[in-house]
Amino acid sequence: MEEVKNEWTKEEISEETIQVLNNIDIAVFIHDGKGYAQWFNKAAEELYDIKKDNIIGKHMDQLEEEGFFVSHLIKRILKTQRKSSMIHENKKEKRVFISGTPLKDEDDNISRVVTYSINITKLVQLEDEVQEMRDKLNELTSAKGFSQGDIVVISQAMIDVIKLAKRLADIDPTVLITGESGTGKGIVAKYLHDNGSRKQYPFVSINCGAIPDNLLESEFFGYESGAFTGSRKEGKKGLFESAQGGTIFLDEIAELPLNMQVKILQVIQEKEIQKVGGVERIPLNVRIIAATNKNLEELVERGVFREDLFYRLNVIPIHIPPLRERPEDILVMLRTFLKKYNKMFKLNKTLDSNTIAILLKYNWPGNVRELENLIERLVLTTEGSSILPNSLPDYVYNKVYQAPVRLTKGMTLKDALEMTEKEILTEAIKEYKTSRRVGDALGVDQSTIVRKLAKYHINSKNV
Repeated sequence: MEEVKNEWTKEEISEETIQVLNNIDIAVFIHDGKGYAQWFNKAAEELYDIKKDNIIGKHMDQLEEEGFFVSHLIKRILKTQRKSSMIHENKKEKRVFISGTPLKDEDDNISRVVTYSINITKLVQLEDEVQEMRDKLNELTSAKGFSQGDIVVISQAMIDVIKLAKRLADIDPTVLITGESGTGKGIVAKYLHDNGSRKQYPFVSINCGAIPDNLLESEFFGYESGAFTGSRKEGKKGLFESAQGGTIFLDEIAELPLNMQVKILQVIQEKEIQKVGGVERIPLNVRIIAATNKNLEELVERGVFREDLFYRLNVIPIHIPPLRERPEDILVMLRTFLKKYNKMFKLNKTLDSNTIAILLKYNWPGNVRELENLIERLVLTTEGSSILPNSLPDYVYNKVYQAPVRLTKGMTLKDALEMTEKEILTEAIKEYKTSRRVGDALGVDQSTIVRKLAKYHINSKNV
């Protein structure tokens, strides 16, 4: 196709106008009345990855063949002689909103078509994410899972954990439960006890990191009368003996000092204990379940955890994956805890769908414990019956949204689009000063610009 050199001349456009157009973030493209490219600004050069020598003077059809431009919009404008808009994907795989308007000469013929383009890739991605979350909600709503007591899950990873725990419930091997803090290790330990033959006997849970080192032995094994200064006259039964016939759960086992690790190893091997200050050895019939949020193998290598105790504990390992790796469980837990705390506080709060979408994207570093605590907090502190996004704490937003559109609490997709529109208009009024010139630059009627400026309280004096 013949190339026509009909670039915009300095007589037709002032240097000032060129400077203004080259300093806005909106891509501006100008074709003549026959569809030949005349001029484009720096923003268009970046958005479409084009150079002046490859574009100016070429017909829109040729530019489309070469992959530089989409000619549909200009053809539509030339045919209908009216402004038009469309969304397309350029060769850099950016989603672009493009709008064009015809300029006519004295004889009412189209002399030029001015288009402006805005990169809306991130907004489209945001809209897609919202829709994806809605689809996920529908999928999770219909999914089947496992529910018993405090355990409510639908992820395959957790269903596998429960299946393994159920197989181990009626036999007595020592079990080591691993997982990050807050994943529910204690709940799985209790499930093992409640579904086994020892369920009619005590379940004693010990947080090994919560007892001072100098009290560990007496708390674990008890003491005889007069064993040490300040002890009870009648002595005291220890936690291991209190769990006789049942299960003892040693949570945070990695926090035990080495001297206590030796004593726990002896209990596991010999199945008996000796009270502090006592001489009698007491036979022990308990199941031992241990848990930790640390890597015991690394601790063994560092010499702070006994290798022989590790192998005694790690007969049957159960690993609980973090909540971020099983997002399917988040929705059912949200509903479970919401129901629990509504009932506890005699309230009837609901979770707004936008709030749920945000919580599904949050990575929950504190896992199930953090989720439950947040729901309790929201039920108690939210005004009104619906828990909206603006009820969520700031740290949730800081981790979920780090997008260029600067999402804030309570913001919907509509809000994000309006914020982008406001930013475009703010920048445009800075450059063009009047609503007429902004309308001309953006290809929008002046009346529309006036209405939008009033809506966002924008004028040339306050920007």
